[in-house]
Amino acid sequence: MKQATDDAIALFGDKDAGGIVLLKTYNDYYNGYDHNGEHKPGYVELIARLMVDFPIGTAISGEENQKEFIRLYGAILRLRNILTAFDDFSGNEILSARDFQDYQSVYIDLYQDLRPKTAGDKENINDDIVFELELIKQIEVNIDYILMLVEKYHASNCEDKSIIAAIDKAINSSIELRSKKELIERFVEQVNVSTRVDADWPRFVLERKEEDLTALIADEKLKDEEARRFIDIAFRDGTLKTTGTDIDKLLPPVSRFGGGNRADKKQALIAKMLKFFEKYSGLV
Repeated sequence: MKQATDDAIALFGDKDAGGIVLLKTYNDYYNGYDHNGEHKPGYVELIARLMVDFPIGTAISGEENQKEFIRLYGAILRLRNILTAFDDFSGNEILSARDFQDYQSVYIDLYQDLRPKTAGDKENINDDIVFELELIKQIEVNIDYILMLVEKYHASNCEDKSIIAAIDKAINSSIELRSKKELIERFVEQVNVSTRVDADWPRFVLERKEEDLTALIADEKLKDEEARRFIDIAFRDGTLKTTGTDIDKLLPPVSRFGGGNRADKKQALIAKMLKFFEKYSGLV
């Protein structure tokens, strides 16, 4: 198969291109391999190093240790992304799903502490650290999974507290769901034997969204109709526009006599609106 593929690739130009296109074997990625006199550690080796150097539940102190963890977990994410394409990997992940969630929670904690101003799939920290955000997003749980757990909690007559712990772990291991943590927790707190999770959740979300938006408009003294239209467009388009003059039009007029710094007020408003948008994005 390899020879046939190399021959096929050669027909389109570079006869040596096969080595660029083809993957290594499952065994190479899982157990490691040598290349040009250099050992490339495999998944098993990296997981062993992770468990020894960064045991679950132990705080990672010091900038160098944090950087080493970020590099190591990023390398594991990249290998895991490749290995999932092989059937042999199923059941050989070594770490349990919950352990992965714990490590991923630490990884996201460090990202949120160290992230730069600019966004991207790979985000550089101090020019020598890269966060594999796109790989994190590929294995994240979604709101449907969380609601499935809430349904299980409801089915236990709201008595199985291990499900609450599972919900918390799942949220903490997700970049997307962390912004919705307070919302989810409030919903879970009010779940009782008469709750219909599938019907009550969307109603709850819309009620909380209206409460939060009304409070935001009042706190920032925004123009009500314009602010609501701006938010509706953001959810329609799937992005909150922070450039241009649209946000300026929402702000109340500033007095020329000690009215405060309008630019600072605008930036503070953008931060609040982004937090609001992230909280409800994908839910409404």
